[in-house]
Amino acid sequence: MMKNIGYNLNLDVKAGINIPSNKVAKPNLVSFVPGRLLCLPTTTTATCKRWKKVCVNFKVEEMKLKNKVEVAAKSAYGFGFSAALSFCILCHAPTALAQSLTVNAVQRTLVEAWGLIRETFVDPTFNHQDWDMKLQQTMVEMFPLNSADAAYTKISGMLSTLGDPFTRIISPKVEYQGFRIGSDGNLQGVGLYINVEPRTGHLVVLSCIENSPAARAGIHQGDELVEINGERLDGIDSEGAAQKLRGNAGTTVTVKVKDSRKNSYIREVKLPREYIKLSPISSAIIPHKSSEGQVIKTGYVKLSTFSQSAAEDMQNAIQEMKNQGVHSYILDLRNNPGGLVKAGLDVAQMWLDGDETLVNTIDRDGNMSPINMINGHAITHDPLVVIVNEGSASASEILAGALHDNGRAILVGRKTFGKGKIQSVTQLHDGSALFVTVAKYVSPALHDIDQVGITPDVQCTTEILNSPKELSTKDKTSISSLEADSCIMVAEHELDMKEPKGTVS
Repeated sequence: MMKNIGYNLNLDVKAGINIPSNKVAKPNLVSFVPGRLLCLPTTTTATCKRWKKVCVNFKVEEMKLKNKVEVAAKSAYGFGFSAALSFCILCHAPTALAQSLTVNAVQRTLVEAWGLIRETFVDPTFNHQDWDMKLQQTMVEMFPLNSADAAYTKISGMLSTLGDPFTRIISPKVEYQGFRIGSDGNLQGVGLYINVEPRTGHLVVLSCIENSPAARAGIHQGDELVEINGERLDGIDSEGAAQKLRGNAGTTVTVKVKDSRKNSYIREVKLPREYIKLSPISSAIIPHKSSEGQVIKTGYVKLSTFSQSAAEDMQNAIQEMKNQGVHSYILDLRNNPGGLVKAGLDVAQMWLDGDETLVNTIDRDGNMSPINMINGHAITHDPLVVIVNEGSASASEILAGALHDNGRAILVGRKTFGKGKIQSVTQLHDGSALFVTVAKYVSPALHDIDQVGITPDVQCTTEILNSPKELSTKDKTSISSLEADSCIMVAEHELDMKEPKGTVS
């Protein structure tokens, strides 16, 4: 069963966005139920005529395969005939006959993906190609295949002809699980941030989530992971190691760790797996003196990704800093690659009032529609600076554009990445996920962002603080590290130039 699980701007999934229904076409050509391929009343006569041609061509291609390799052809003919017959049912066969047939799982995934592209892809010319014939070609190429990996490769190849790197399919196993963890903000594991050290190739700990099993066990930043459950980690990347550390809450995993603080002493630690909440927010209060010599508290918030919890966590951070007498804010979006559209729009509304336009979307027919706030009420009106760089993309650019174009914030940093496309994410029957570019967007002031980016009001070139080891939640960020960041210094200067307007009561 196909399941639409939201819209995103980069890689994340499983959340919705309030985009008007007339902005994004919904799949209506083919309806899938387990083991069945049915034709809906909306199927056009022209489409049915095209399918007649497709059915005939399938049979021709089957005979070609049979003449080449007799043994392979027997299998291919059976598969191909079933495929051709299933497709011809769309136009000729009764519903009862259609329901009596099953569709091969690989074939079904292909057709699901093809149908969603046909109905929703932002380019109605499909990169100037015949999309119906592309399905036929791909189906024929898939006849002799018998492995899931090879089939996914063929589907990916079909999608690549669209010329859009953001329209893609990901497997239901490791890849999709990783995306869901990123967007849900929750996992079952031990609470470690790990990465491969580029010079040595070793897996090292970037940080431990506060009060996680790893933190309680005394694992520290810089420690090296040597083994997981008795398996050496030589040649294993960070995602592969993370998969081994994750597991059902209540189970345990044994790791060997080379302690960076005790002359590379190796110790074995048994860690319980627990439910871990991943907060995308890190915050701190930076005290500094204004040009008039007054001590001013600036609230610093770094947003690392737009996950499901981003808006709630942001609201809590702002409210907490308000309660501590903050007079101004710095929102750091550097190296934030994006995420869920809804999360980005929800965060924007925390800083704006009224019925402001947050972003404009452009559908496959070229129709532009604004997404506006409805009677918005900002949490605070205190001065705001947003820091961006070339790693700020997608939802980060929507947020930065909304705050800048509506006169709410000054932008500091470097030009952003420039990704002005929106993807829908649909879970297919086999658990894989299809990302489809369904719309483009421009800023409230109608600035095109795609492949252009947003140029800040004030430029600064600094080493980027983007490692989890440098930031932790709730006012525990290293103040000395922040004060050494020249972009934050520039942001503080810009805030000094603005008169605080007070906080909403």
